Amino acid sequence: MNKFKSISLALAMAISLAACGNQAANEASKEEAKPETKTEEAAKEAKDLSGISGTYEGSAKGYGGEIKVKVSLDKGVITAIEAEHKETSSVGGAGLERIKEEVIAKNSTDLDNISGATISSAAFLSAVNSALEEAGIKPEDLAAKEDENGRDAEITTDTVVVGAGGAGLSAAIQMAQDGKNVTIVEKAGITGGNSSLASGGMNAAETKLQKEEGIPDTVETFVADTMKGGHDKNNKELVEKMAQESSAAVDWLEELGAPLKQLKFSGGQTEMRTHAPINDEGKSIPVGSYLVSKLTAKAKELGIEIVYDAKADKIIMEDGKAAGIEATYPDGEKLKVNAKAVIVATGGFGANKELVEKYNPDLKGYVSTNAKSIQGDAIGFLGDVGANFIDMKEIQIHPTVVQKDGSLISEGLRGEGAILVNQDGKRFVNELETRDFVSKEILSQKDPSAWLIVDQSMMDQSSTIAKYFEKGLLTKCDDYKALADLIGVDEATIKETIEGWKQIVKNNQDPDFGREGMDQTRSDLSVAPYYAVQISPGIHHTMGGVEVNTNSEVLDKDGKPIPGLYAAGEVTGGIHGANRLGGNAVTDIVVFGRNAAKNAEEYIGK
Repeated sequence: MNKFKSISLALAMAISLAACGNQAANEASKEEAKPETKTEEAAKEAKDLSGISGTYEGSAKGYGGEIKVKVSLDKGVITAIEAEHKETSSVGGAGLERIKEEVIAKNSTDLDNISGATISSAAFLSAVNSALEEAGIKPEDLAAKEDENGRDAEITTDTVVVGAGGAGLSAAIQMAQDGKNVTIVEKAGITGGNSSLASGGMNAAETKLQKEEGIPDTVETFVADTMKGGHDKNNKELVEKMAQESSAAVDWLEELGAPLKQLKFSGGQTEMRTHAPINDEGKSIPVGSYLVSKLTAKAKELGIEIVYDAKADKIIMEDGKAAGIEATYPDGEKLKVNAKAVIVATGGFGANKELVEKYNPDLKGYVSTNAKSIQGDAIGFLGDVGANFIDMKEIQIHPTVVQKDGSLISEGLRGEGAILVNQDGKRFVNELETRDFVSKEILSQKDPSAWLIVDQSMMDQSSTIAKYFEKGLLTKCDDYKALADLIGVDEATIKETIEGWKQIVKNNQDPDFGREGMDQTRSDLSVAPYYAVQISPGIHHTMGGVEVNTNSEVLDKDGKPIPGLYAAGEVTGGIHGANRLGGNAVTDIVVFGRNAAKNAEEYIGK
């Protein structure tokens, strides 16, 4: 009962007492004024649905296409829902699973959308409502069930991991495998964060796959490439640790049921070291959604508690040591997690335009590829406990971003044979240069933008490219003329460019821009039709963040570890220097997520 209703009832009772002047009248007025409970009101208004059983179908348009559902009813109660959709498994698909569980548990579609998968979850609810309509039921006719589980106000655990992206999931899984009690607190309604959007692969050196394919890569070469790519601003000790443990991290993923079976080139690599997943048909698929789905499933299998929709606000400190966190639910209710150690894995701040502009004013107005939840929350609560931050102005722009919606076109496409042409239909850069260099060259072209071109053979080998086409990002061009018309140049120019590329691949020599490794590309663009997309740079990764050492301990402004406090992933600074190489972010989250877990375990055991 709200405050205003209580006041009204009290006033009514006072008036009744004055009028009747006796206890009997008072009791009568109390009984008369007694409000009905929600249950009684619902019982009066509830429609009899006991005669409605069966399976009913409905549909609605989601982010990735049509979402079709089959809703099973038993005497007007939802007992099961089957969904057919094309949503991304780790984002929209994960959101659908969560909202489906809630609909069944609460026997209601009057629910909030899942944060992080708003479009998909809203479409799912609409599809269920359309199925109910087919059954002759209005959504409000359903007899909603009370939430039996509710939400925790306080939790006690060995370690609390803040953030359920790739680094947070890796840390939590490692701890659970080692027998530690761990709880993840995630501010979105699904796992993944920016990790879900990773498209290329994971860099690793001296792996079994490289040895099988005769790639003469070494840890030292991996370190040298990363330092060069980061303009030697990287913390070399962190880079060495990442490279040294990269092969073991790939093996660990395979043990979890997430093998990376394909090798690709990414920009800035001396040797082919980007390890990528493939589907059952042998086609390449995005690494991010693949890993997040596999890691989330493993976390569930291990019984790891994940608290969703809780935004961390504060690190609890006791006697100078991290002792848990405080978080807030969307409705303002608080959550306290008591823990012996805290691992922060909240990601960067690439979706926070104000922070991006604050640290690098030159990037004002740039579109971002980041998940909306990547807002730099940890900058505040880590700063409050005296943590030090480094390289904050080092913000990477990715060269191939669709400007209308921030969709990223994977760097792996260029490694497989895609080329970039300018508005004149001509190549203008080595497509496998570092991201900052390629971005700079695109920005120097007129518009400033460029076109990325693939052919049918690449389409046939990659479900990633097929997804781009399904989403309407790529335009199909049947021949040179159609491709030239799309770009706005004459047919002879685009023909000359692509025929020239065929010769470059054949000769394994790029006299104009020095691109190497064409003999290992999967296409020479000789198979029409062609597919093209106009791109320009967009904000992609924040290299700066909280300072950590090789134990993943968070350092204070004096360079000393804050006891019990660890960090991993994009929230940290120092690993990537002034520019991150494609494929290194996934290595970062897995290697340092596990590293934070192992060192937190050692700390707890002391």
